[in-house]
Amino acid sequence: MLEATNALGNAVLSTGGTLTDPSAAAALAVGLAALGAGYAERGIGSAAVGAMAEDDDLFVNGLILTVLPETIVILALVVVFIV
Repeated sequence: MLEATNALGNAVLSTGGTLTDPSAAAALAVGLAALGAGYAERGIGSAAVGAMAEDDDLFVNGLILTVLPETIVILALVVVFIV
C-alpha cells in the first residue's frame, strides 16, 4: 500500500502538477481515505463473516464493525465540499 502511495505522489509531481491546488489536495485526501478504508475492511470483513458463521447473534456487531471504516471516506468527502 505504501508503494502505491509513493507511485501516486511521483506521478502527480512528474506531470507538472502541484499539490498546493486545493482541488488536487482534496482529491488526494479522498482517494487515500478510500484506499485506507478498503484496506481496513479487508481484515474486518473476513473476521466478521467468520464470527457470524459460528454465532448468528454477532450479525449486528459484524455489520457495525464492517461499516465503521467507511465513515473515514464520508468525512473526507465533507472536506471536499468545504474546500
